[in-house]
Amino acid sequence: MVAKPHGGRLVRRVAGRRERERLLGEAAELERLEVALDTATDAENIAYGLFSPLEGFLGSEDYSYVLEEMRLSDDTPWTIPIVLDVSEEEAARFSPGDTVMLVHGGRGFAVLDVEEVYPWDRRRHALRVYKTVDPAHPGVARTMAMKPLLVGGRVTLIRDLDNPYSRYLLRPAETRVLFREKGWRTIAGFQTRNVPHLGHEYVQKSALTFMDGLFINPLVGWKKRGDYRDDVIIAAYEALLEHYYPRGSVVFSVTRTPMRYAGPREAVHHAIMRKNYGCTHFIVGRDHAGVGDYYGPYEAQEIFSLFPDLGIQPLFVREFFYCRRCGGVVNEKICPHPEEYRVRISGTRIRGMIRRGEAPPPEMMRPEVAEAVLRFENPFIE
Repeated sequence: MVAKPHGGRLVRRVAGRRERERLLGEAAELERLEVALDTATDAENIAYGLFSPLEGFLGSEDYSYVLEEMRLSDDTPWTIPIVLDVSEEEAARFSPGDTVMLVHGGRGFAVLDVEEVYPWDRRRHALRVYKTVDPAHPGVARTMAMKPLLVGGRVTLIRDLDNPYSRYLLRPAETRVLFREKGWRTIAGFQTRNVPHLGHEYVQKSALTFMDGLFINPLVGWKKRGDYRDDVIIAAYEALLEHYYPRGSVVFSVTRTPMRYAGPREAVHHAIMRKNYGCTHFIVGRDHAGVGDYYGPYEAQEIFSLFPDLGIQPLFVREFFYCRRCGGVVNEKICPHPEEYRVRISGTRIRGMIRRGEAPPPEMMRPEVAEAVLRFENPFIE
């Protein structure tokens, strides 16, 4: 059975035709607030229920609970603060009770019913969410560059944002219907920001062996330098799915949201999003959503013990490798052979080979996937 939405109800904050016409007619009278793409996509994801049960950007009470307790004030598990930051000059233009037009790229796309404007401590935020205040951490660096005030309030979407990957995008309401139409009762969600290597395929197919279906759901949006470009990830998965998966066993869709590199907290956040899509299970690998050495290799799995009420079952996977004796990808739980037979599937090594224009060996990556990646002159974010 498709999982219930987080909090029990799939939020929908999208204006109908009449409400949209009314809001657009009032637009000239509303204060306009220009927001960055990441904030705009957060607003859109709130409106379509991906962040259920949130109906808007966090107010101060919920924000403080999320930082300190990893829950909303009503005790619903929630680990990543979804916030809207503004400058003092911007905040001076509106007050609680006002309705503000949110603008991105010069175009109004949503309205915000302002409930609260409050200060925040960026160092406290970074320490709680990322477990560090080191500016070398990409999430910390972005946090420290944010504005000094936060605005809480409900969001109503007027129009969808322009999206170059819209043909790969399914909303939670759509995936939930699709899973039911397929008759899937158990669905494993797989989060990724990488092109697939043999280890990823091994994990996905291991889950699919026991599940009715697999939901492969890459993030498209801001990522740090050196990560794969969004179009490269999509092309690589198209190649993998065409050649190595039975038709009808996988639903592929992108999620437009930034990587936050928050390690354990982000692993739970990723699970909640997939629960809202309808997944019953979520795959959590080694160093999920990690960066550098800020988190332990399996810390993102251990955090799930704090959330017995999460409502989606995590599937924990260990480190995998290719064993020449076993003749395939395995992990330490099922392979008895010594290190000399093991080919470590290193993402760093694969990136280095691709940068040199070399195809990774078949023990690491399917040749069709390597070919799809190497067709791009520069597959990485610079």
